[in-house]
Amino acid sequence: MSKTYFGTDGVRGAVGAPPITADFSLRLGWAIGKLFSRRGNGRILIGKDTRVSGYMLESALEAGLLSAGSDVGLMGPMPTSAVAYLTRTLGAAAGIMISASHNTYHDNGFKIFDQGGNKLEDALEADIEAQLQQQMIGTASDHLGKAVRINDVAGRYIEFCKATVPRGYRLQGLHVVVDCAHGATYHVAPGVFEELGARVTLTGTSPNGFNINDGCGSSHPAHLAKQVVAQKADLGIAFDGDGDRVIMADHKGEVVDGDELLYLIASERQRRGILGGGVVGTVMSNMGLERGLQSLNIPFVRSQVGDRYVLELLRRKEWLVGGEPSGHILCLDLTTTGDGIIAALQALTLMVDSGKPLHELKKGMAKFPQAAVAVQLNGAASAEVLERAGETLAQKKKTLGDGFRVLIRPSGTEPVMRVMVEGEDRQEVAGIAEDLGAVIERAM
Repeated sequence: MSKTYFGTDGVRGAVGAPPITADFSLRLGWAIGKLFSRRGNGRILIGKDTRVSGYMLESALEAGLLSAGSDVGLMGPMPTSAVAYLTRTLGAAAGIMISASHNTYHDNGFKIFDQGGNKLEDALEADIEAQLQQQMIGTASDHLGKAVRINDVAGRYIEFCKATVPRGYRLQGLHVVVDCAHGATYHVAPGVFEELGARVTLTGTSPNGFNINDGCGSSHPAHLAKQVVAQKADLGIAFDGDGDRVIMADHKGEVVDGDELLYLIASERQRRGILGGGVVGTVMSNMGLERGLQSLNIPFVRSQVGDRYVLELLRRKEWLVGGEPSGHILCLDLTTTGDGIIAALQALTLMVDSGKPLHELKKGMAKFPQAAVAVQLNGAASAEVLERAGETLAQKKKTLGDGFRVLIRPSGTEPVMRVMVEGEDRQEVAGIAEDLGAVIERAM
């Protein structure tokens, strides 16, 4: 289904350029209000991350909702997963998160949840786009909505996260570095780990509107790894700007990505008898994850890139656990969307129960070397660009054989073409990725 505004994860783009403008935000609020205000208790929640543009977009979105007759609950800076959780538990009609996830402050966007805390299905996104095409007509004064600030959301969400681990579970004795990427988890993640007994060293918890994801967080795990070694901590945990991704680092400063965390979570759940089927990864998931799960007799299938596609496949197969190498991890028996804090707690359960460090536990999965290249696009990727990349790939296969796996795709969240190459030889993999990236760059 062709859509004008919605991509693979809501609406996203550069601030000040359509559609990430105040006037579009106003119209979007009105459209959502028209469609959703009669559901649940009629209130629509708004959360945001720490970008400076959040003030502008929140105000315009609120005005649009109120003009459509919707009541509004303002949450302030909160993780995306908290917006989903509180939309469901507070009986709201819908929830809206203002965020561009792992992107820098230059971008922003909107993620929308239905009253069950689920990201919208294609049909509902199409309904919103259709409503956006209608003339914006406000309601009469006696039917305008009202806005209130919900002051206890952080405490509610912290208690929810703590309740996702077994009763009596403690992190006593663990020294953990927590990197909040100067984003939406800055005032909730520390409380979760501290209240569970961990000694916590913080980084990335001083947002100023401009430093979100800037050289820190899950997109820049080297910062976390360096801090773990410097602090002589047991491990580190890094979130992205809106808290739906998590990446870790072990005590040696080695990064533990989403594939490895997914392996640890699945293996621990299998041991406890609560896995609930198999695991869904994506076409970007490392072959090491697939083989590691096979060694445990855990079924594994791949979806398209994007947590919404992971979610769709999990629901179709009636499984519970899935995720992406980037750190989007879904545990559907606990929450409805990717949640970095909850995923981290799931992985830490294995550390606590086994008494083994993260560095040792991750050895159960042997990763294949991967190389990734992102080529900036000047517009839509043309068929000619993909054809030239395909020709180069065919030549590589003639000389090197089929001992590698290649994925070339346009990003669903940024104007780049992504190239991923995986194989047994690290230098060979890196060379193929660079060659393909250069071909695409020249073609553009």
